[in-house]
Amino acid sequence: MDSSPAVVAITAAARAAGPRCGDTTVIAVDGPAGSGKTTLAARLAPPLQAQVVHMDDLYEGWHGLAASGDLLREDILLPLRQGRPGRYQRYDWYQERRAETHQVHPGGVVVVEGVGSVREHTREFYAAIVWVQAPDRLRLQRSIDRDGPEAEPQLRRWMSQEREVFETTSTAALADVHVDAWGGIDD
Repeated sequence: MDSSPAVVAITAAARAAGPRCGDTTVIAVDGPAGSGKTTLAARLAPPLQAQVVHMDDLYEGWHGLAASGDLLREDILLPLRQGRPGRYQRYDWYQERRAETHQVHPGGVVVVEGVGSVREHTREFYAAIVWVQAPDRLRLQRSIDRDGPEAEPQLRRWMSQEREVFETTSTAALADVHVDAWGGIDD
């Protein structure tokens, strides 16, 4: 089991709150692109035996951030609350269209990771909210390393969109646990 302070703190926060989505304990890992959310979710999943939902699979490409919160709520969180499987069609960024359908099973733990996973109409479902933060320069470099230098213009527009979402939701202020770019607790 991962006994890092961040994983221990997140697990404790989620357990203390208990399930808030029917019988499912849902943990949100939010923060700006390139901050380390996916890496943290991958560390959280094994000890919690959690299913992971990546917001990257819900966005409708580079302009899909705004609508992704509604998809998350309607297609995944509401069904889970009702004890039914959530379903979503993964967005294929290369083909620029929806691809195969995935199910998210009720019960146990689900980690939702990605920019904008916490919205006004999704936060009630979460047992714990995690905010992952990194300096803009590091985030941009990590994103370019992941997506390639040709993605830089889209990444810069994305960073502007995410700032708007975070200003509206105040996710950092709502977070139960703050994590830095390297997976450590950020006070």
